[in-house]
Amino acid sequence: MKKKATAGLAAFLALTTSCAFAADILPVEAPEAVDAGRPLWALQITPYMWAAGLKGDISPFRRAPTIPVEKSFGDIFDDLNFGGFVNLWARYDRFVFSGDAMYTSTTDAHSFGSIPQLPGWTGPYPSSADVDVDTKQFTSTLTGGYRVLDVPGTTLDLLGGLRIWHVSNRVKVGGLVNNTYVSASHKESFGWVDPVIGARLFHGLTDRLSFHLQADVGGFDVGSKITYQALATFNYILTDHLSTSVGYKVLGVDYRHDGHVFDTKLHGPVLGMTYRF
Repeated sequence: MKKKATAGLAAFLALTTSCAFAADILPVEAPEAVDAGRPLWALQITPYMWAAGLKGDISPFRRAPTIPVEKSFGDIFDDLNFGGFVNLWARYDRFVFSGDAMYTSTTDAHSFGSIPQLPGWTGPYPSSADVDVDTKQFTSTLTGGYRVLDVPGTTLDLLGGLRIWHVSNRVKVGGLVNNTYVSASHKESFGWVDPVIGARLFHGLTDRLSFHLQADVGGFDVGSKITYQALATFNYILTDHLSTSVGYKVLGVDYRHDGHVFDTKLHGPVLGMTYRF
């Protein structure tokens, strides 16, 4: 039986590769934290889940045919072996920092009437086959910035940084050739780094309830052609150190390089729990 670990961004897996795009998430400073008497330092950590669906075009390995993919969160969750997602956010006076990391491992199995030949395959190739795809995905977003607006209950940060991607795919193909079952596997890894720029707005609605909006854009043909992200959450303070957040997130990328195609969009609700030190 598959291990159904942390449900989150399961969205990171399509037919042959997981789609990974990280994001800053859920900075939930209390409204009073922006008053004149706030601490000089602030630090918080947020484990979170993302029930995202996936749509896009991908290739299972270099120079393979591009495959259109559209999956709901439920479809992707069925393929999930493990997923872990965490965000770290810190502030020193008006300087802010955010680090986000996510890792997913998935397995997807399909039967095909015709499939592209694996690199390195020798001998006759099956006309139809069973295909298993194991995908491991790591993505991290690191941003820093400056708080340009700081008034009681409302802050605005301008951000810049990097989004780091690494995808590893192992494709196994098996089928009948002249009534004999043959199989082979092929593994490929690729990765890239995107510069990103963005902004984050926080507004306290009451003493305990707040609204947070964050967006960024990047790529600029340095890594991908373009990557973008938008996140909106409502946050509720449970205790002096603990908050919960619920919202919606969209994350997209268009990467095409050296035979790899990774053009995808993830979108769905997010749920996080934040501990403030």
